Amino acid sequence: MRSASLVRTGLTNEVVAHLVDYEASDLPESWKAALALCDWLSGFEHSGVIPPEMYERLSEHFNEQQILRLGALLASASGWHRMIEAFGIRPDHYSEGQSNPWAAAAG
Repeated sequence: MRSASLVRTGLTNEVVAHLVDYEASDLPESWKAALALCDWLSGFEHSGVIPPEMYERLSEHFNEQQILRLGALLASASGWHRMIEAFGIRPDHYSEGQSNPWAAAAG
């Protein structure tokens, strides 16, 4: 996986590559907990309250306010992503007939 936008924010290509299988990576445990929350919030196969084991894992690294802020940020980003997918929004540099910008990441 490569992401120019993530690299522009300061992440290295090496870190971005770890995101594909973050649980098996050497990323910090706090990042893994946050990424697990991201996966859970953006998933379609579940609903309802965050499982207690996930909340416990998050609590090892973040206080309650930080967990809520993280959840709000992730919900906003996930909603934005779903909206651009639903309306077929493409980057300005996208040309008709070109594979979509995220096709390479999907493998």
